[in-house]
Amino acid sequence: MLEQLGKNAKKASFTLMTANTKQKNDALAAIAAAFEANAAAILAANALDLASAKENGMSDAMLDRLRLTEARVQGLSDAVRQVIALDDPIGKVLDGTTRPNGLQIEKVSVPLGVIAVIYEARPNVTAEAATLCLKAGNCVILRGGKEAYRSNKAIADLMRAAVENAGLPADCIQLVSDTSRESAAALMKLSDYVDVLIPRGGAGLIRACVENATVPLIETGTGNCHIYVDAFADLDMATQVIYNAKVSRPSVCNACESLVIHEAVAAAALPKIAAALGKAGVLIHGDEGTCALLPQAVPATEDDYGKEYLGYEISVKIVSCVAEAVAHIMRYTTGHSECILSENYQNIQYFISHVDAAAVYVNASTRFTDGGEFGFGAEIGISTQKLHARGPLGLRQLTSEKYIVRGNGQIR
Repeated sequence: MLEQLGKNAKKASFTLMTANTKQKNDALAAIAAAFEANAAAILAANALDLASAKENGMSDAMLDRLRLTEARVQGLSDAVRQVIALDDPIGKVLDGTTRPNGLQIEKVSVPLGVIAVIYEARPNVTAEAATLCLKAGNCVILRGGKEAYRSNKAIADLMRAAVENAGLPADCIQLVSDTSRESAAALMKLSDYVDVLIPRGGAGLIRACVENATVPLIETGTGNCHIYVDAFADLDMATQVIYNAKVSRPSVCNACESLVIHEAVAAAALPKIAAALGKAGVLIHGDEGTCALLPQAVPATEDDYGKEYLGYEISVKIVSCVAEAVAHIMRYTTGHSECILSENYQNIQYFISHVDAAAVYVNASTRFTDGGEFGFGAEIGISTQKLHARGPLGLRQLTSEKYIVRGNGQIR
């Protein structure tokens, strides 16, 4: 079955790669309209997924990832229209030169081809990934988690019909119906048809893809994001930023999972921060100094410092200087987003230059690591690797390049 999906996608890619901007935008507009016209059907499918997930004991934070509402379905349509408004990334002349022998060489942006996306219980990814791939001229094979299958199918069926009605192959967008681990493993090895694999999910999914994929891979998602409260931080601002980064949506990869704090301000800052987090029910896993200051904290283990909780928990480490803070962060970072809260220029510059991550923040919440917030429109994920692309994967990052060489009979 997967091989047939691959063949379908490869065939459709030869049509989509030559589609002009109007054709792609017309298909996207049809998708946005279909979401609005069929919101009730999407929500009905999602309600069934939510009921099953609750019966199976899914956590509240993960249920929030799975849940669709009228506002969130409208948000899917709005996001598609934002993609329509973005410049078409295909066919751009990126560089050019004329060689001494008269050869004219241009570097031009082209689609990647066929992109496979493996993701977990987030039906919004079905729409976001497909529409971004479409605008960038790529066919997509979507393999979502079993918890969201009804929602994903409702969304994918609407998109396929809309794309076909707009004159492009329905197989530009395909959903894998088999949600077993075996299907994910097979998709990772579909190298005859898939050009790039993008996993979007937790550490286990990313690790499985890295260890097993034969398809070229862009790592995304895992976010053990740290916030360091420096000795020179504004503590009121720090409390607000940490609360936002941890609580506003704890189930996403740009949420803060680890707090590092300078010993000079720990006694003043930690009770204030803990009181704010406590209102949301956040459990603090702290080192010895943290537990001495916060009776409600529980002792942190080695695993806690490297853990992406994706829920209402956070680790805390007290340090003596910015260098120790950076050393702790670099020991446990996943390379996603790291932040310093400080008013000291030298400490800020030290942090910026020594922390190696896709996004480094100064006095702002890590929750801004997002394609929309960065001005890219929607994004298909956050790349935590360094090759091809790093950070939010927007339209430009879903392209490759080819060289067009024009001559008049030159030989070598």
